[in-house]
Amino acid sequence: MKKNGDKKRVVITGLGTVNSVAKGIGEFVSALKAGACGIGEITVFDTEGSRTKTGAEVTDFNPREISPGIPAGFSTKRMSRSDLLAMAAATEALHDSGLFPLPESLREETGVIIGGGAGGIPEAERLYREYLDRGAERAKFSLLASLFSASSADHIASKLNLMGPKTTFMTACSSGATAVGYGGDLIRDNLAKVIIAGGTEPLSMITYAGFNALRSVDPEYCKPFDKNRQGLSLGEGAGMMILESLEDALERGARIYGEVLGYGITCDSHHMTAPDPAASGAARSMMEALKDAGIASERVDYINAHGTATPANDVVETNGIKAVFKERAYKIPVSSTKSMIGHTLGAAGALEGLVSVLAIYHGFIPPTIHLTEPDPECDLDYVTEGAREKSPDIVLSNSFAFGGNNTTVVFGRYIEKGKRGIVNE
Repeated sequence: MKKNGDKKRVVITGLGTVNSVAKGIGEFVSALKAGACGIGEITVFDTEGSRTKTGAEVTDFNPREISPGIPAGFSTKRMSRSDLLAMAAATEALHDSGLFPLPESLREETGVIIGGGAGGIPEAERLYREYLDRGAERAKFSLLASLFSASSADHIASKLNLMGPKTTFMTACSSGATAVGYGGDLIRDNLAKVIIAGGTEPLSMITYAGFNALRSVDPEYCKPFDKNRQGLSLGEGAGMMILESLEDALERGARIYGEVLGYGITCDSHHMTAPDPAASGAARSMMEALKDAGIASERVDYINAHGTATPANDVVETNGIKAVFKERAYKIPVSSTKSMIGHTLGAAGALEGLVSVLAIYHGFIPPTIHLTEPDPECDLDYVTEGAREKSPDIVLSNSFAFGGNNTTVVFGRYIEKGKRGIVNE
């Protein structure tokens, strides 16, 4: 499609997920409301010799059981765990949106925008073990077929015969959020009719070892904003959403979960793994997102925090929120759902985008679990009493990644004209 001068409103019509507390959106809503913890002992690889043993693992994973929309004749051959997580979430989201099977007329105008991280590294690790144990002649080098993170978008597009824009973002922990923001741009600028946007991440030994080497992993489970926090809990999973223009969604009578109102991207230019202590990048990311959305800071009802439970991040993010919202920062509910599903790196921004949309659509604020002794420097309203009954209209979702890659996405409630007014009019 050719770009024209008309900017379209971007709505979310389908959701799909696989993560450590839920296989599907229905389960995810229940788990978020219950404050379920998906962090436990890792079994997908051997943690012997590691200083920690826990993570947020997807157990008993079978993509066919999760998604009602897996294509006929679907084969898992040469697909990585990351690819399968992405495929299950993407097909569930399409089914949820009423676009599965996708009409032939939309195939050239449907795109896939994915945030990724480790990609097929777990399969490469398996190949290396086979190579050491059995020798080169018996090792399955076909395990490298899906090594790169771009493989997930490739498989979704090829297996569903999608011919629209296809892009993979790798900006560490902000990848999934950036994918959603960019996917919104493609719809807004009339460059696609439908976008599957989200992120995917598998647990891998090399990632786990790297974070342990940084001593940024909690041996038990992460405790965002807690005085005794010791670091994050690594997790895995995938989260996908279907983006369309409001006009197209209304024309086909689709359910609308909410809107992607805008997003902001900044860079700290400070350190490879540590955030800027002045919180300038985090604050600018939030301000740019609000500016892009055309939303005043006074209208924000909930912030889904990056909230990694590392000593540096939680204080910096808290200070960044204060810099943007001033005294009102103390009145805005903030929570970190990484306390439940762990830090899913490339998928984190997408999964937390889903949380933000579900909070709007179902009318609740998910809690920050494990926060029992607040850090005096982290003194905002982190929702520690369990899920809070509240119907937010505007939600900010923060993703602040290694390398100073910051992305904030603004989600809004869709309200039919003539009832309470449309959210960004």
